[in-house]
Amino acid sequence: MNLRLRENPWRLMLAVNIAVLIGVLLYKLTREPYVPYIHLLVDYHFGFTKRALIGAGVALFFDKVPVWLVFALSGAVWLITLALFAKLFRRTFGFDDAHLPLFVFMAGSPFFLKNFMHTLGHFDIYGCAFAIGLLLIPARSIWFVLLAAASSMILILIHHIHFLMYVPTIAVIVVLRHYLRRRPTRSSAIAGLTALVAVGILFFAAQFLGTMSVPAAEFIARLQGRIADPSQQDLLRYTHAFGLIWYQPLSQEIHDTWERMPSNLLGVPVFALLIWLHAPLWKYFAGLIRSLSDPLHRRIVIAGIVAVSAAYLVMFAIVFDYSRWISNWAVCMFLILHAVKTLPASSEVPMISSDDRRTTILGAIVTLIPRVGIVRPF
Repeated sequence: MNLRLRENPWRLMLAVNIAVLIGVLLYKLTREPYVPYIHLLVDYHFGFTKRALIGAGVALFFDKVPVWLVFALSGAVWLITLALFAKLFRRTFGFDDAHLPLFVFMAGSPFFLKNFMHTLGHFDIYGCAFAIGLLLIPARSIWFVLLAAASSMILILIHHIHFLMYVPTIAVIVVLRHYLRRRPTRSSAIAGLTALVAVGILFFAAQFLGTMSVPAAEFIARLQGRIADPSQQDLLRYTHAFGLIWYQPLSQEIHDTWERMPSNLLGVPVFALLIWLHAPLWKYFAGLIRSLSDPLHRRIVIAGIVAVSAAYLVMFAIVFDYSRWISNWAVCMFLILHAVKTLPASSEVPMISSDDRRTTILGAIVTLIPRVGIVRPF
């Protein structure tokens, strides 16, 4: 096995990625998950509430929420996402040596599983898991469209930011896997339009009707009453501070984001560098799009990528967790790449070279970067 690692640096990179993931996990276990923990305390006790679906599910089993539940729940979702992605990659490409560089640039990217490990407890990974699931199941029936709509609505109930973060990617997956692979029918068109309207209505309801209407003191007291260990003063303090985000209007979020914009923009060159480090992957993706046999398919894929990117630009203007948004944008591109690979192509695209020195160096750098972060790079 050691000889095989020395002969194939891409196998070594996979081993290093596993070690880095373990290191990131150990680091996270030493940190108190303040914000993710508070999200598990919020349910529908006071009526329809944004960001409350996961907390409502937790409330069915736990009257008092222990801190370890954040790591147990998010860790289980992380493992499920890893398994789903491995199954997706195996079905789309396979795990032979020729495809190892592509797997390293995706699965080993600091944008993807390593950053999801760093952000354990945040809800971004749910969107990724749902999108991968939609890439794995058959897309022949109109039920695929309805399932995608239901998945999008669940994501919005988990956190309404999914409307910009993963719902556009789910829509692109539906178009590429369902509507472009068969002749559209009246019933499929009606289902698609109905799904768009339903998802849009739910988002606006969550955004504008899901804000807490009871006095803040009553809401905070409810959250603090669900803390399993009330002796933890830090949890009590952070619950009071971050619990107020359920009262924060959209205008305040935009104000806070633009107030931090000058300092946050300093991280843009770092994000650009991280994206450039994946150049072999983007080159392969561009080749896949150019190889599509139908020009209409190429135009729709490009339009989908532009639409997903535009949604992330809107997020940049509203919420300041820039490292998370950049990371999830890259993950969305990875998933769209898998959807594009299923479309009819006129020629075979050369796989990322495992012998090219520049590609190997970039792969090694990507492997060694442990994460991107939440707000600012690293």
